[in-house]
Amino acid sequence: MADVNGTRMDLRSKFLNVYSVLKSELLDDPAFEFTNESRQWVERMLDYNVPGGKLNRGLSVIDSYQILKDGKELTEEEIFLTSALGWCIEWLQAYFLVLDDIMDGSHTRRGQPCWFRLPKVGLIAANDGIILRNHIPRILKNHFRERSYYVDLLDLFNEVEFQTASGQMIDLITTLEGEKDLSKYSLSLHRRIVQFKTAYYSFYLPVACALVMSGENLDNHVAVKDILVEMGTYFQVQDDYLDCYGEPEKIGKIGTDIEDFKCSWMVVKALELCNEEQKKILHEHYGKADPADVAKVKALYNELDLQGVFAEYENKSYEKLITSIEAHPSKAVQAVLKSFLGKIYKRQK
Repeated sequence: MADVNGTRMDLRSKFLNVYSVLKSELLDDPAFEFTNESRQWVERMLDYNVPGGKLNRGLSVIDSYQILKDGKELTEEEIFLTSALGWCIEWLQAYFLVLDDIMDGSHTRRGQPCWFRLPKVGLIAANDGIILRNHIPRILKNHFRERSYYVDLLDLFNEVEFQTASGQMIDLITTLEGEKDLSKYSLSLHRRIVQFKTAYYSFYLPVACALVMSGENLDNHVAVKDILVEMGTYFQVQDDYLDCYGEPEKIGKIGTDIEDFKCSWMVVKALELCNEEQKKILHEHYGKADPADVAKVKALYNELDLQGVFAEYENKSYEKLITSIEAHPSKAVQAVLKSFLGKIYKRQK
């Protein structure tokens, strides 16, 4: 096992080296006349927002591409190109998070203050988000312009960005301040938000990038997209569950979905299962910051045995996903999908 981990660590350090190369190219972009001050601003903004996460989405492009090549060792060029695509996804993620934090009025992200909360940044962060977004086509142009699949990559990123921004919109207009109405919440609404806001860019995009680079036409892989969107939905349900029942030391944050009136799988499942009396308790206490209100909601979740309901959902989802994956004609694609599922099944964080 040490070997596998060693390879993964080696890949991670190569991946981080590619970040440095891409950053240098962007800081010397000939289309803009940088001053020392503007160059320092962009560099600090990139270092603060782009490489700080777990990097799972970016690294998944390299993993998926390697599996599609039957596990053959990648050339240095292939490692560079798959890493560049992985970083485009991390840039996309950074762009969404910088703007998301402003919209949500969040205080911390990845264990440090949100970018817009830093002294002298403030709402300049909105423009920084736009800059992050604009770096993606520049990276693609610098490294993929001569490739036959260049336009397919541009289309893919544009499509997924549109889907994610639209998912964010549904989420925001559903939880409008002053209009807290639990009766709007349902499993189908939760599914739509998750599918568009999270599943496309976190699950489908890394595999789609690897498929495109392997010379595949994405139109032939609708089944793969469906499976990955299903997997992304399952991942978010786990997230909603861990927000309530996960250990803060493991998940790295204290869950606030109840206080924030989130359209969480937990609350929509509770609404589906509870009687009129229990429904009244939910309507009265959900979305309030007082710890006593939160405790009442959690007590109701326990009464409804949502932990047991989740365990059943998790097992059923896993079986359904495995069946769908094994129905795929390509063994290599099956391996990519199983590797993705293996990373998230029964996770604790």
